[in-house]
Amino acid sequence: MLKIGNIEIKNRSVLAPLAGISDLPFRMINRRYGCELAFIEMISVHALNYRSKKTLKMLVTQHGDRPLGLQILGREYDSILRALESIEPLGIDILDFNSACPVKKVARRGEGAALMKEPEVLEGVLTLLVKHSLKPVTVKIRAGWDANTINAAEVARRAEGAGVAAIFIHGRTRTQGYSGTVSYDPIREAKEAVSIPVIASGDMFSAEASRKMMDETGCDGVVMARGALGNPWIFPETAEYLRTGKVPPRPSIDEITEVMHLHLKECVDFYGDYQSVKIFRKFFIWYTKGLKNVKPLRMRAVRSGMPEEMAGLIDELREHNLEGEEEPPKTRLPFHTDV
Repeated sequence: MLKIGNIEIKNRSVLAPLAGISDLPFRMINRRYGCELAFIEMISVHALNYRSKKTLKMLVTQHGDRPLGLQILGREYDSILRALESIEPLGIDILDFNSACPVKKVARRGEGAALMKEPEVLEGVLTLLVKHSLKPVTVKIRAGWDANTINAAEVARRAEGAGVAAIFIHGRTRTQGYSGTVSYDPIREAKEAVSIPVIASGDMFSAEASRKMMDETGCDGVVMARGALGNPWIFPETAEYLRTGKVPPRPSIDEITEVMHLHLKECVDFYGDYQSVKIFRKFFIWYTKGLKNVKPLRMRAVRSGMPEEMAGLIDELREHNLEGEEEPPKTRLPFHTDV
């Protein structure tokens, strides 16, 4: 059991706020497979205050999309307080503050992972949020800014002192970005430094990786980010492995294509015909990762323009009966999302 404030999560896996990914259709697909706590993608407090159509669309939720967290980005007290006025009516369950985003344009503003260099400033922001938020406040941090400034434990202690309910920590430094491997030491040190829950992030691509992270760091839960792309089955697989030590069989081609059809329909209902297909193209790539002889279908998928065309490609995938045929991925993911 993972408890954050008044929120209790039986499955100790959390769906990350994935930039450009964590919309309502994506969250609901993962919730069907056991994801209990999910986050809306990171939103700047300035975007919340501006209230553009794009930002408002990102904030749309529905019945069953609970418990739900929102991750915000900023550092200026006035902007944060104004944003809180917009957030409270949304009915979210957890407010997460990002001090982990490694993107250069974010760091140049002194936001995101740049706050790892200013623990006192971060502590002040978190104190402000805890004081004024009606919901539990959490924080996302990194191991440190670079290899010479690993300070996750210090930042974690300050966050606990500010009153946050839990800490999410990515086991890489800002200079690493998403390259190299995750370090368990800073996560374990942060966990040992505080009494509140610590949820670990980074390279959670399998149930075995999640168990290894928990065993070696003592963390209370894990964050599913890139490991959940086209793979909602990671949630039940992790839950089963933590409970029994056995990983369930991978889904059949019928189950994969059934979920693809459902996800496409959810996108169409949410975005409309044209935009939904543009959004779903990348998911077609992710859902078919590891399947052999899928390259021609992928090439057609990235050029498809209407839902009927994309649905036909999903049907062709089923007909090709690619179940159980795996090959190593030949390319990296097109962009990084677990901010």
